[in-house]
Amino acid sequence: MDRAPRAILFLLLIVDFGVAQNTTNKADEFHVGVILNLGSLVGKVARTSVLLAAEDFYAAHPNYSTKLVLHIRDSMASDVQAALNESLNHTKLQAIELLENYKVQAIIGPQKSSEAVFISKLGNITQVPTVSFTATSSSLTSDSMPYFVRATMNDSAQVKSIASLIQAYGWREVVLVYDDTDYGRGILPYLNDALQEIDISVPYRSVIPLSATSESIMQELYKLMKMQTRVFIVHTSTTMTSLLFTKAKEVGMMNKGFVWIITDGVANILESLNPSVIEAMNGVLGVRYQVPKSQELDNLSIRWSRMYQRDNPDESPFNKLSIVGLWGYDAVWALAWAAERVGISSIRNKRTWSSKNSTCLQSMAIYTNGHELLTAIVQNKFRGLSGDFDLTDRQQLKVSMFQIINVVGRGWREIGFWTVESGLSRQLNQNGLKITGSASMPDLNPVIWPGESTDIPRGWEIPRTGKKLRVGVLTSGYPEFIKTLRDPVTNKTRASGLSIDIFEEAVKRLPFALTYDYVPFGTADTASSGSYNDFVYQVYKIDIAVGDITVRYNRTLYVDFTIPYTESGVGMIVPVREDTINNMWIFLKPLSTGMWFGSIILFIYTGLVVWLLEYLNGNEHVHGPFSLKQLGITMFFSILEEKEKLERFLSRIVLLVWMFVLLVLTSSYTASFASMLTVQKLSPTVTDFHELQKKGEYVGFHRGSYIEGLLVDIGFERSMIRPYDTPGDFYCALSKGSKNGGIAALVHEVPYIKLFLANYSKGYTMVGPIYKSAGFAFVLPKKSPLRAELSRAILNITGGDSIIDIEKKWINKKSHQNEDKIDDSGAITFGSFGGLFLLTGIVTTFSLSVAVLLNHHKKYQQNTGGRGNDQNECAHGQQGEDGVSLGEQADQNSDEEEKCSDTENQTTLAVPHSSNTNSDQLPDSKNNNIGCRSTENNGATSLTHAGSQIIHRGDKTGLSLSGSS
Repeated sequence: MDRAPRAILFLLLIVDFGVAQNTTNKADEFHVGVILNLGSLVGKVARTSVLLAAEDFYAAHPNYSTKLVLHIRDSMASDVQAALNESLNHTKLQAIELLENYKVQAIIGPQKSSEAVFISKLGNITQVPTVSFTATSSSLTSDSMPYFVRATMNDSAQVKSIASLIQAYGWREVVLVYDDTDYGRGILPYLNDALQEIDISVPYRSVIPLSATSESIMQELYKLMKMQTRVFIVHTSTTMTSLLFTKAKEVGMMNKGFVWIITDGVANILESLNPSVIEAMNGVLGVRYQVPKSQELDNLSIRWSRMYQRDNPDESPFNKLSIVGLWGYDAVWALAWAAERVGISSIRNKRTWSSKNSTCLQSMAIYTNGHELLTAIVQNKFRGLSGDFDLTDRQQLKVSMFQIINVVGRGWREIGFWTVESGLSRQLNQNGLKITGSASMPDLNPVIWPGESTDIPRGWEIPRTGKKLRVGVLTSGYPEFIKTLRDPVTNKTRASGLSIDIFEEAVKRLPFALTYDYVPFGTADTASSGSYNDFVYQVYKIDIAVGDITVRYNRTLYVDFTIPYTESGVGMIVPVREDTINNMWIFLKPLSTGMWFGSIILFIYTGLVVWLLEYLNGNEHVHGPFSLKQLGITMFFSILEEKEKLERFLSRIVLLVWMFVLLVLTSSYTASFASMLTVQKLSPTVTDFHELQKKGEYVGFHRGSYIEGLLVDIGFERSMIRPYDTPGDFYCALSKGSKNGGIAALVHEVPYIKLFLANYSKGYTMVGPIYKSAGFAFVLPKKSPLRAELSRAILNITGGDSIIDIEKKWINKKSHQNEDKIDDSGAITFGSFGGLFLLTGIVTTFSLSVAVLLNHHKKYQQNTGGRGNDQNECAHGQQGEDGVSLGEQADQNSDEEEKCSDTENQTTLAVPHSSNTNSDQLPDSKNNNIGCRSTENNGATSLTHAGSQIIHRGDKTGLSLSGSS
């Protein structure tokens, strides 16, 4: 019996020891409050993710000394009841209840941005960090709420990707559709700035209140249908987005031509929406966070789906794990790591509250380790299932890349990406090109637009239910351009002219129907002074201004222009005068100064070269002492071939080329000089507007045009410029002249000048253009969507034959200018004959070079022969059996050669055996020495004469010499 109590006591000791050991190893509880809207889809997804994250974390870290204890509360989907418990009449805030009763050291949530504002204020007071992975409003900043941590991205992070998408497709206007909440309004300043940077206008903002019903949404959609803009950016909650697109499909706003872009708030959880809603959203573009794929994510998705179906058996099985759930999952892991690092704090400081708040907040205390826990959360960087989890950027998640999606069928497909570095790109790691308009295709995959269309929408339409386009017209001083009149039967304004024909042709070529009415400028609703500037600035009271309106820089500051449909420029109309020939030096005019000097220099150069060639050849006419005859021969050798005999072949070649040049030059001179003497020459009285200023002449302009301001800017006094209304007035003023009450010149635009000269061509001409302008164009209000379409249509007209037919219809082109006017610079220039002068220069220089080289070579051979054989002091010619001419060799002898002067009769010298044609010395029979014998009498024979001949008679050889002096 004694052993039983002992055994029982032993067992009790073992149990007590085990309990004590378990108590010692038990982790410290770290209480965390979780506030979500459990009645919403996002709240349900977030709840499952948070619970699964805590379970997985401590399964992976079983030895941690702290453990998160999650206290989940329902915010009841009300901004006012963001943290209220509706079980009592006194309704305490859920956050206060968690802080007071559970002493929570951190709060996860709340779900909405408006809830986060209130709870973050409590966190600032109690120094309890608030970590939200669903509150994305840009109004929530760490500056005003230092204990607020955004474990998700800021809404403003996506605005540049949306702006780039709009810019890529060339849309110029968008309509913003957003909730009337902090979430909806928070993105507006950032989105507006991003759109303004790329010159995208927002003509209307559609605000959807929280109390909106199906009927009120339908009315708002009908209002949007009456507008021109067809591009809509939707930034609403999931519930409001589902209702909006369902109704948009009913009213026909999901058809071809419409563009819808949703922000990441809905795009991130698109998979969890009702399939009928997704079908209604077909064709919508979206911007969403890019989630990296991994095996861990696939495994988590399977376990998450099981847990979600277990906790929400009545929910749709199509609900999937979204990026919101992944952010919640990573946020719990970050908080658990931070809690382990900081540990549990049991010290809380009491705080004295004002009497106003003492009822609710009196029992709350300050968490002493709050700042340390906040720092640990923010500085904790890791690679989570949602991607890089980094909160160091102002206590919010860093995001630098977005995925561009297109809703198709019951899902979506990827069409590209947007990154901060590359902008839009088709693939993730590809350097995307920043597209500035629809002229270049965006670097994205093809999109299936609303209505199952593959054509890129224009982004605007003329509403079928709207009013007709109001086209303003103003009668021009030139009726050929535009003229208006009122139909007495219909009381409607009719217009005609070149500008009207181009406008109506452009409207026909638009890819859509456009109805319009002409509104004359100067009516009650467009009253003004009637100038072109007033006409341009009144375009905001109509839709478009059509006429002969010049594109000016100061006007582009207030309105937009289409591309010009006429050529540009400002010129002068001036009288012409006939030049009389009374110049005694008129014969010098056919050739320019450079031509005269060039010809003279080449003339002298050619003569010198020919003289040198003959001198080197031994021509007797160029030998001897210098005299006036030598100078004459030198200067005029190139034209005295018939008078002075040229003996060298190279000289004849040089002279032949030079004579050809002289022939061409003489013919050109004769033709030009004859033209100057016979053809009537007209020249403008003024060629430079500065000349008008110096002479103090009066200048005219078209009344009401911008030319008046242009003349003043150039420097003309207002008293020296005179306005006129019609071409007839211009003609009369020009005819009178400046000294007789008229003008010396009329400054006008080139299209008007051509029209004037077509009717008054005789006696007047155009000078200039003296100033460049952009030409005539149509005027539209700023950011008008019609501008691009009309410009393309005008470009199509001006690039074809249509513009020629229209101009022929309205402008008489029989004569535009004085056809008998001759250019002042009619003299023949040196450059015109550059090829001929180059030819003669090359031939002359080459011939001289060849002659010098031959002469140098001959002297070298003579010197070498003299040293090798003293007997050969004179060159010998050979005698052939048939008699060979030795004249060409005889003229190469030195001074030792004998000369003889021939008489009128031929002299024959018989030489036995072999004879030397260059000497009269006969060979000695006793020795081989050869001497040179000179003969000084008149009977001596000259063997150097060019006309020498060898005569063969029988067995004797005779040398016959003949020539003339």
